[in-house]
Amino acid sequence: MDYQEVRYDVSEAIATVTLHRPDKLNAWTMRMEGEYRHALAAAEQDPEVRVIVVTGAGRGFCSGADMALLTGLTQGETLSEGPREEDLLRASPGARPDVREDFRMTYTWPPSIPKPILAAVNGPAVGLGLVHTLYCDVRFASDRARFGTAFARRGLIAEHGISWMLPRLVGPQNALDLLLSGRIIDAAEAFEMRLVSRVVPHAQLMPTVRAYARDLATVCSPRSIAIMKKQVYDALFQDLATANTIANDLMLKSFESEDFREGVESFVQRRAPRFTGR
Repeated sequence: MDYQEVRYDVSEAIATVTLHRPDKLNAWTMRMEGEYRHALAAAEQDPEVRVIVVTGAGRGFCSGADMALLTGLTQGETLSEGPREEDLLRASPGARPDVREDFRMTYTWPPSIPKPILAAVNGPAVGLGLVHTLYCDVRFASDRARFGTAFARRGLIAEHGISWMLPRLVGPQNALDLLLSGRIIDAAEAFEMRLVSRVVPHAQLMPTVRAYARDLATVCSPRSIAIMKKQVYDALFQDLATANTIANDLMLKSFESEDFREGVESFVQRRAPRFTGR
């Protein structure tokens, strides 16, 4: 793939996907959407990749939809218009039959990827940029990061399932605060709201995220991670009894796995585990 608006790199079992329109604060375009989907699908399918990191180039994570795109919509254009190549770029993560329909939609599919996706929010994440962080699994923020919905200030609504996901992360009151006001909050307030899991000095953002990612990639079973990620997202639609029954069945299957045996043996032998994902 000849990426133009995304950068894709793999090292140490970590795939780093970088939104790359730094002169536009990585404002979202239809081409970027296609390349982003392609990059995450590539990371999902690569057996050498165990963790995915998403970040932005330059001063921003993603400032939202490109204003040229929004201006076109005000003039009657549709999102489907544009070069055919960009339609062809749309990969389809989440196409497996065991994935809920909820996680097969335009922007909701990252939870269907059975590998952890870490957002390294290096600057403004606004509107559609904020939406993308919400569908990552864990969010790390630079102390220069900023967050906002902006929808009410553009005559728009809570898009792409954000009205479902945001309250589950920060609670209904905080979600309504961010949605109704469209105000921008800093990283410290985002942490207080539990929108992000950690805030670090800007220079330490990528080293911190990569250290966390390396830990997941080297000492945690990819089989366990994939199953637990699915459990957590599926449980958002389940009652406790259902989640418990499913977990009991999955635990019995875990006892038969190679990774379980390796996890016990490496602990007893006081050595680093060599997990295979089987």
